[in-house]
Amino acid sequence: MIHDLAVIGGGPAGVAGALTAALAGLRVVLLDGGPRLGGQYFRHAHGAEPEPRFARQSHALRRRAEVLLKHQVWAVSREDDAFTVHAHGAMHGHGTARAEVRARRVLIATGAHDRPLPFPGWDLPGVLTAGGAQALLKGERVLAGRRIAVAGTGPFLLPVAAGLAGAGAEVAGVFEASGGLGLGRHPIMALGKAGEAAGYAWALAARRVPYRRNHAVIAAHGEHELRAVTVARLDRDWNVLGTEELECDALAVGYGFVPQIELAVQLGCLTRPDTDGTPVVDVDARQRTSVPGVWAAGEPTGVGGWELSETEGRVAGLAIAAAGEVPGLLLRRRARLRAFAAALQGAYPVRPGWQSWLAQDTLICRCEEVPLARVREAQELGATDARSIKLLARPGMGWCQGRMCGYALACLAGEPQQPPRRPIAQPISLGALAEPPQKEH
Repeated sequence: MIHDLAVIGGGPAGVAGALTAALAGLRVVLLDGGPRLGGQYFRHAHGAEPEPRFARQSHALRRRAEVLLKHQVWAVSREDDAFTVHAHGAMHGHGTARAEVRARRVLIATGAHDRPLPFPGWDLPGVLTAGGAQALLKGERVLAGRRIAVAGTGPFLLPVAAGLAGAGAEVAGVFEASGGLGLGRHPIMALGKAGEAAGYAWALAARRVPYRRNHAVIAAHGEHELRAVTVARLDRDWNVLGTEELECDALAVGYGFVPQIELAVQLGCLTRPDTDGTPVVDVDARQRTSVPGVWAAGEPTGVGGWELSETEGRVAGLAIAAAGEVPGLLLRRRARLRAFAAALQGAYPVRPGWQSWLAQDTLICRCEEVPLARVREAQELGATDARSIKLLARPGMGWCQGRMCGYALACLAGEPQQPPRRPIAQPISLGALAEPPQKEH
């Protein structure tokens, strides 16, 4: 059977796009690697209801479309007039196996993942991304530690810290590397989020959690697990002005997000640099990519939060279904949310001074255990870009395929981050690839 539309990703963008297209009469299938719809933003534990509005959308989608959860999509190919979505996951009553889904059109709504920066000790047990700490809490009801420091840059640190504190963790502090006024230069844009930010600030203040701007965690310490971190006071470019040590058994750290665009790049979709230079999928006013039959919505087109993702998903669903003109109100809402996302990225940039935090033995690539010294040695041997460094020193050639170290390596090479070109978009075993595919119905 060939579906009219295959949607890859079960977060706000994917669910909105799939439901909109299904309501317009299309035969839709949605695939997601998680056990429940919701993506990263609406992640929830088994047996718990997600945010009410999203819950209503999810229930409506299940009645009108085929939903394949626990399906990890690792490739999309085009044959004749249809696309084949290659996945590995739970089959109907057959355990796990390779699956192939055919569709005439594809909507890529694969979300994003945390962007870490390396620093001495970031490979210690107890150090994890801010998104990882939130996923443990929201999806498994597990605290990352008893006394947790939250560090990095961007407004995402606030809900993570507030959630951890509300669940009973002792939050040792929130350390925001950026200074200035955040969105203070955009008061009208900031007004709409003021209530949400105030709620997080009140939750932290009520528990006496310190919030310190122009501060960052620049080192983690411990023999076999995290026991303390070095907190530094920073100047505008993130160079260190002074340090202190803080005891903790967990550290949640994040410096923004990296859109997951591997599937779009596989298909040959054009990309563009986002406000912060990160490659994102280039789309037109109707969320169409440069490849006929392929649309993209949500974080792959630029990180902007769940409201923007949902709005883009609705626009894409209407465009795919050819359900007349997209309502002007929806387009104006998207434009406003995109402007806010661009302002937010501009307010919380990653400054170059973080490279001064590194020691020669600091691991840049944890998968292949490549320290800074080997990266510099590759440059001394003539490597002038990230790809050359990768060939000489092997950073980015391990299990994560550069997802964790790609941004840092590009910065060290002094070039913009390049779109990821991977024939296999997600880690998958050779045994799974060797299995004969089963057609999903």
